[in-house]
Amino acid sequence: MFESLPERSQLQGNIREPTPKEISIIDDMITKLSQAKPYELPNAVSKAIRVISSPRFFLRIAERSDMATTTKEKEQLSSLAENLVQVIQAVVSTTEEKLNECAINVENVVKAAAEPDSGEFLVPLIPERIESMRKVLTELEPEVLDEGFLSTVDAWMNKSLEDGMDGMVDILQKVLQIYAGTQISRARLQLQGQVASALTGESQQVVEDAIASEQKEPTPASELFEELLNMNTEYWDSAMRQKLGVDKGKVSASDLMFEVQRTIEGVVLGLENGSMAQRVQAEYLRELVTRIEALK
Repeated sequence: MFESLPERSQLQGNIREPTPKEISIIDDMITKLSQAKPYELPNAVSKAIRVISSPRFFLRIAERSDMATTTKEKEQLSSLAENLVQVIQAVVSTTEEKLNECAINVENVVKAAAEPDSGEFLVPLIPERIESMRKVLTELEPEVLDEGFLSTVDAWMNKSLEDGMDGMVDILQKVLQIYAGTQISRARLQLQGQVASALTGESQQVVEDAIASEQKEPTPASELFEELLNMNTEYWDSAMRQKLGVDKGKVSASDLMFEVQRTIEGVVLGLENGSMAQRVQAEYLRELVTRIEALK
C-alpha cells in the first residue's frame, strides 16, 4: 500500500492461507453472527461482505462445526451457513447499483491524477496531481467512502497487477492512502464530539471546554499528526525530521507516538472487525508507527 510495489493487493486475502490472527477475527465474526437475530444479518453481512462471502469463511464454519462438542452448537452453525447463503444473495442483488456508483466515485478520484492538458497519467505523480485527487475524494460524502468504495479500489488494483500496469497500481495505492488519512482525521474529530455528548452536567462542560481549548490551541503532537494525515506519505520522513526532537519548539517522538496509538485504540479498533476499512486504516497507521520508530 505504500512505497514498495506488492506482488498482489495487500487487501487480497482469499488466495493465501489466513494467519492465526485472521482466523481469530473470522472466529469472532462467526460467533457474533451465530448469536445475531435474523433481522440483524443483512446489515452485518453488508459491512463485511468480502470476508463473509469468501470460501474460507464458510470453510471455517464447517471446521467449527466439526469441532463442536454439542448438538445445539452444530445445529446453530449449520443454520448460520444456510442463512448466510440467502442473505449474501440478497445483499449482492441489492448492491449492484451501489457498486456502479462506487465505480464512478473511484473513477473520478483516479481521473484527477491525470494531466489536465493531455489526460495522461505521469507516474510518479507530481504533488499537484495528488492534491487534486485529495480534493475530489474529500468532496465525496463520507457515507460513500464505504466497503463498496474500497472493494472497487481493490478490484481495480488486482486487475492492474494482472495486466502489468504498475503505474495504475501506484495511483490506486495513493487513493487508499488519501482515503485512510481523510477518514482517520474525520473520525478523530467525530470521536471528540461523541465524548462530549456522552457526558452530562458539569462533566460534559469540562470536556467541551477542554475540546474547545484543544481546537483553539492544539498540542504540537496533535497538530503534527493532523498534518501527516493530510500529507503525501512520501513527505512523512522529511516533515518529521523537521519537527521531531528534544529542542524547544520541537515535538517529542513519544508524544507523537502517543497520538497515533490513541487513534488506533479509539478509531481503528472501533471499526468492524475484518472490514476493509479497518484493514486499510490500520495498515496506514502501522506504516506511520514504523516511520516514527525509525526516526527515534
